[in-house]
Amino acid sequence: MSEAIELTVLMPCLNEAESLAICIGKAQGYFERSGVAGEVLIADNGSTDGSQEIATGLGARVVHVEQKGYGSALAGGIAAAKGRYVIMGDADDSYDFSRLDLYLEKLREGYQLVMGNRFKGGIEEGAMPWLHKYLGNPVLSFIGKLFFGSPVSDFHCGLRGFDREAIQALDLKTSGMEFASEMVVRASLFEYSIAEVPTTLSQDKRTRPPHLNTWRDGWRHLRFLLAFSSKWLFFYPGLFLLIMGTVITVTLLFGDVHIGGVGFGVHTMLFSALAVVVGFQLIQFAYLSKVFAANAGLVPVKPWMVRLDSILDLERGLVISLLMMAVAIVGALFAVGLWAGESFGDLDPNRMMRILIPSAAFFSLGVQLFFGSFLMWFFHFDRKQQVNGQ
Repeated sequence: MSEAIELTVLMPCLNEAESLAICIGKAQGYFERSGVAGEVLIADNGSTDGSQEIATGLGARVVHVEQKGYGSALAGGIAAAKGRYVIMGDADDSYDFSRLDLYLEKLREGYQLVMGNRFKGGIEEGAMPWLHKYLGNPVLSFIGKLFFGSPVSDFHCGLRGFDREAIQALDLKTSGMEFASEMVVRASLFEYSIAEVPTTLSQDKRTRPPHLNTWRDGWRHLRFLLAFSSKWLFFYPGLFLLIMGTVITVTLLFGDVHIGGVGFGVHTMLFSALAVVVGFQLIQFAYLSKVFAANAGLVPVKPWMVRLDSILDLERGLVISLLMMAVAIVGALFAVGLWAGESFGDLDPNRMMRILIPSAAFFSLGVQLFFGSFLMWFFHFDRKQQVNGQ
């Protein structure tokens, strides 16, 4: 019987008695008009207002999902769906389940994820809060496109369709509202074929407060986007600090620099050297987080990662780090020698600090690389043991 069902219309539900019957009726009406073999599946997340009875009374199938959360309800529904394709949407009648042709057409063409775009299809007045319409959705969607190269312009449209097996293969992890972002991000990272179709957004029929919390859920979406993009969270800020700090430190090695009426000397060098240390650490974080995510199956393993793994092994990292610390110690000993030459008396602080600051920074970089190399080895330990047959 499951093979005969082409489309599952999935609705997460938590106390949607006011609008659930309308949504189910629209979906069933679509099946009748289009001749599509389908089912309406309600993923109930603990409703106490009789939503389950309404759904079963109208012929919809109900799956009970105990773990709380929007993402948990959807994950449970996707696992229970019988259709090859799934179109999901909120059960508050804000989305029109009677107009699903564009979604199904794209799915039949082979697209693995089909997103609705409310800004192209039309947003009814009052259907979306001003803050969401002009700030939240545009900003988060822009970040998603920038970070992950996604073709999706409305990251948080709740009406979307997908190939069930393809989405299950992503093994989505989040349980809350950020589930919507995770689906698009992971599909983009794994280079799924993604299409976008216009859809409408109407005012919902509920009289209770919405489950969505603007600031809490907006932050959860943002932190998810940042956490999944080590380039923008760690690498680019780290690269900026490393380059800027290195240029300024090297420039100030040869003496103070004056720009206009402002002089920059060893005090500036102290902070530029700190920028080098912090920048290097952030770049390390970027690589470590990328390897961790790849090992966990959260992001695909890229060819450049395999090549870099073969170059940056534990032994090379330790040798380079020890050489860096040795250079730093030589610089410190040179400073002590200058001090001894003055009978350990007073010295020119500008001259001494131009030796000691770079030496201290180089030593810190060596220590970071030393222990970072061990951490990287830990991350790769299981895989390397399997490859070497140990």
